[in-house]
Amino acid sequence: MRPHPIFLGLLCLSVTSQLVARAAPPAFDNGDCFLCHDDSSAVFDGGPRSGQSIHVDPEAYARSAHAELGCVDCHEGLDVDMHPDGTPLSPVDCANCHEKQSASYGRSAHGTDGSMVNGHGTVASPSCSGCHGTHEILSPAKLDSPLHFLNLTQTCGQCHESVAQDIRDSVHGSPEARGRRDSPVCTDCHSEHAIEPLNQANSIHQSGEVCAQCHASERLNSKYGIEPERVESFQSSYHGLATRLGDTAVANCASCHGYHLILNSENPRSSIHPANLRQTCGQCHPGASERFVSGEIHHPSAAPGKSDLGAWINFWVKRFYKLLIFLAIGFMLFHNGLAWRRRVLKHLRNPRRTVVRMSPRLRLQHALLAGSFIYLALSGFALAYPDSILAWALGSHEGFRRWSHRIVGVFMLLLGAYHTLYLALSAEGRQLVRDLRIRWQDFRDLRRNLGYYLNHKAQKAQFGRFGYPEKLEYWAVFWGTLIMGLSGFIIWFKIPVTQHLPRWVIEVATSIHFYEAVLAVLAIIVWHLYHVIFDPGAYPMNGAWLDGKVTPEWMEEEHPLASPPEPETQKPDPKDSPPGASES
Repeated sequence: MRPHPIFLGLLCLSVTSQLVARAAPPAFDNGDCFLCHDDSSAVFDGGPRSGQSIHVDPEAYARSAHAELGCVDCHEGLDVDMHPDGTPLSPVDCANCHEKQSASYGRSAHGTDGSMVNGHGTVASPSCSGCHGTHEILSPAKLDSPLHFLNLTQTCGQCHESVAQDIRDSVHGSPEARGRRDSPVCTDCHSEHAIEPLNQANSIHQSGEVCAQCHASERLNSKYGIEPERVESFQSSYHGLATRLGDTAVANCASCHGYHLILNSENPRSSIHPANLRQTCGQCHPGASERFVSGEIHHPSAAPGKSDLGAWINFWVKRFYKLLIFLAIGFMLFHNGLAWRRRVLKHLRNPRRTVVRMSPRLRLQHALLAGSFIYLALSGFALAYPDSILAWALGSHEGFRRWSHRIVGVFMLLLGAYHTLYLALSAEGRQLVRDLRIRWQDFRDLRRNLGYYLNHKAQKAQFGRFGYPEKLEYWAVFWGTLIMGLSGFIIWFKIPVTQHLPRWVIEVATSIHFYEAVLAVLAIIVWHLYHVIFDPGAYPMNGAWLDGKVTPEWMEEEHPLASPPEPETQKPDPKDSPPGASES
């Protein structure tokens, strides 16, 4: 049975009316809101905020930073049909648009727990509107904004009355400084949204990051006639050094100058006025006398004629000792260098040095490797530490250090390639590989030697041509050359590399390159130099790297399992013996 047409029409009408009822409410613009909120006398009628004004000035809103927004963009969830009903709207959530600022505020002293503590007890923390305003929010760059630098002290002073008064009286907030943007305001020291109470911050943050923003600036010091190097002189003092080492109790800038009421030393109210210095210093140094607090704190090394007598004497004492240190230590180095040279020459002229340990080809490769390694280490660390003495020794020219480092690095890689061919193609090289091959016996020798060094009754491990000390060092050079070469090329050709690999590969390669260099240099100093110089059996130096020869006694002591030594056929010239050799 087919439904009657009238019934179908009624059904469609019913469905259509339901869809219309559920459709979005009609457009609602700001003009609709101002029909009521433009009235300056309008107030809440009933509810928890009864009697409070609901007035919004349309002209002020039109000038605000939010002028392009509709009321309902911030006042979400507004039911037009039910409004007004005397019930306050849901709080505006600024985080919808200002997510980063809101997150920063949430971690600040104002937003951490929703309240702050002042001298009168706990009060509600300021919300966004407490500082920025509500409907008349302006850019901080505008003179009428409560966050303009001229108005910021007054804005913060709504809650921090005594602090605001101290700032107005200080050198930072005086009438002369107030109109200059160079003069710090609240947010310059405490940040904008991530506001932190600096009286709880560590000393190095206060002095090194807060005060130094301005007082380490050459531009500001020159512009306003402030004595230069104030931050530097503090950091070089006991207080500054202890601060940099993490001491949280040592005096910082605010300990002497104050936090907000910072005054010129000529002001009788200043904590650094001569009449108040005993009390100020006495906070940490009980019993401080007038002599203790006299003199210039920030200029202990001032030039003669520009400071007091103590600074003048201190200046020349430092000059004298620098010269004395240079002459005394220079003479000691010169004297001991001559003595060590004499011992080395005597050792090299020893007629018993007849066993050939290194061939000329190996000595040449060793010399080239040593020279390139030393230069790469010096130039590399000079690049990493451009203010160091290494950078000065290499001419302090970044371009020269960079390109010479690359050129020598390529040379070292080519030397490594030549050495690899030498190992594969020459009989001497193939024998070298066989002698340097790592075996299980090397691990047993290491364990045996550790026992020998700890127990004088134990037996020392006996080596063939090479023991584990030489093998460890030789293969470490192979490993280090490959790692340094690969990471160095990645850093050098960063643009082509990042065509195929992510940017973080460059950062990882840089870290590998730097720390592999540190490892290599320390290994040479701690391991290699010990075995060829500082080991009592090798002192003053194992000269095999110069002429390839050692004594049979040394071979018997260090490598007793080696093949029979190859004595040099040429009889040593008696003239090569050092003077007095027969006497010894």
